[in-house]
Amino acid sequence: MKLFQDDKEMFEIMEQRLYTAVCCDVMDDLGYRNQAMHHNIRPLDDNVKVIGRAKTILAVDVYEVTKDCYKVEIEALDSVKEGEVVVVSTNNSLTNGIWGELLSTAAKARGARGAIIDGLGRDIEKIREMKFPVFMVGFKPVDSKGRGLVIDYDCPINCGGVIVEPGDIVFGDYDGVIAIPHRICHEVIERSLHKVEKEQSTKNALLKGKLLKDVYDQFGVL
Repeated sequence: MKLFQDDKEMFEIMEQRLYTAVCCDVMDDLGYRNQAMHHNIRPLDDNVKVIGRAKTILAVDVYEVTKDCYKVEIEALDSVKEGEVVVVSTNNSLTNGIWGELLSTAAKARGARGAIIDGLGRDIEKIREMKFPVFMVGFKPVDSKGRGLVIDYDCPINCGGVIVEPGDIVFGDYDGVIAIPHRICHEVIERSLHKVEKEQSTKNALLKGKLLKDVYDQFGVL
């Protein structure tokens, strides 16, 4: 039986009922134990979630202003599709604010649900005003021109220590950002929904005064 009609329904259910920690627990059980990005990738606003298909972008540090330095970057942003989350690998660069207001505007206008950057950004107040979910490491006001260069997109990347492939499900909340491989995403989400129900039963039993050991023996979640 098909669990979701489409990605939109799947994302809505995830946003309403799931959180990154429970999905990590499920992926641990399936043998995918390195799907959480580095702890320093944080949301610009504490109360936001971001969920969508990964639109991967690969950038590297450079040390000179090259001809057509924005060419691939512009191609990547113009090819964003509805329901995607832009995921930028800078190779953990701290040299420039590669993501800013205009890239957020372009991504949002194309239907992106947010952006994940394993580096720095700028124009932070403007991005917050847009209510566009962005997760990044920190801030720096300098442009990427002559400092960072987008060299490819729609390719496998390492973002925050996690290999992300185009079409993987990217999920970020206050706990952090995870990538759910596209080949197991429906299984992970189905199991996560079931685990959430068991966790609620565990919580209810604990609130009634039952011992943790007895509750764990009954429901098997912690």
